[in-house]
Amino acid sequence: MWEINGIVFSSARPRCRNVGLAYRFRVARTLRLAVAQSTVPRDPTDLGSLRASGAEIRGLMRQASRAGARLVQFPEGAITYPDKHVMSAGGPGTLAVSDWSRVSWDVLREEGELIADLAGELGLWAAFGSIHPLTPPNWPHNSLYVVSDQGRLVARYDKRYLSSTEVSYMYTPGIDPLVFEVDGIRFGCALCIEVNFPELFAEYERLGVDCVLVSLMVDNAARAVVAQAYGALYNYWIGYSTPAQFSTTVPSGIIAPGGRWLARCPADGRPSLTVADLDLGATDPDIDEAVRLARPWRRSARAGLYNTKTVQGDPRSDTRTAF
Repeated sequence: MWEINGIVFSSARPRCRNVGLAYRFRVARTLRLAVAQSTVPRDPTDLGSLRASGAEIRGLMRQASRAGARLVQFPEGAITYPDKHVMSAGGPGTLAVSDWSRVSWDVLREEGELIADLAGELGLWAAFGSIHPLTPPNWPHNSLYVVSDQGRLVARYDKRYLSSTEVSYMYTPGIDPLVFEVDGIRFGCALCIEVNFPELFAEYERLGVDCVLVSLMVDNAARAVVAQAYGALYNYWIGYSTPAQFSTTVPSGIIAPGGRWLARCPADGRPSLTVADLDLGATDPDIDEAVRLARPWRRSARAGLYNTKTVQGDPRSDTRTAF
């Protein structure tokens, strides 16, 4: 692991070989992922803060490009994550249904388009959070936009599991998981409180992802521990992106299959990014074991491996009150 101009690098040595069992037909592939911690504004009616967050995102995209990244991930609500009190129809400081007519939707759309245009210029994929308007009177989605290295918006993940406040006063929940592929590496997406719903992460394992991008807007150290657990349980990489203002608690970073932090941003409250190579043929012992052995074995175990190994009618098995 090393640092150049404030960007923290981590790289495993590539090795081209088959990786066994469910992955035996897969040629080893490598993708350099950048995970950013940017400053997330809370007032979508403040044009200056929206412009500033867009400019900061684009600055970090340029850093990611210089670091050789193919994909850069940003936090939940990277352009804006509206504060429930700011948006309340009952006025500042109250909690009521959000007044979405006050949002500067044109500016949000323009900033998103500028991000997409830069992605095309840089040849860089980007995943960034914002709010997505629906047809009034429907409330918006809390979303993660995915733009390709051609500068096109190719996918959008809508947060499916919302907090009590979000679903009661603010957002329309999404419906579907999102899986997209870059250079043969498969990515899934999750947002913030969804870390508390393990069925989403089990679903992404069944969908065959290599990495789940988890973007958050929370100051919570425990949530990062749970994300590490998914790296250990499901043996895929986790991109963990938090706002810069919360990074002193948990900085953004990349978790390896097996649960180890592979790379992390500085925990200093400032915008930055870190990069690491997602290498399906990694020779790091923990990653190799997780990808080549543990994940295929656990799949076979869940698929009924033990059904032919159990016994029926053996009194030494059936009687549980005798030594």
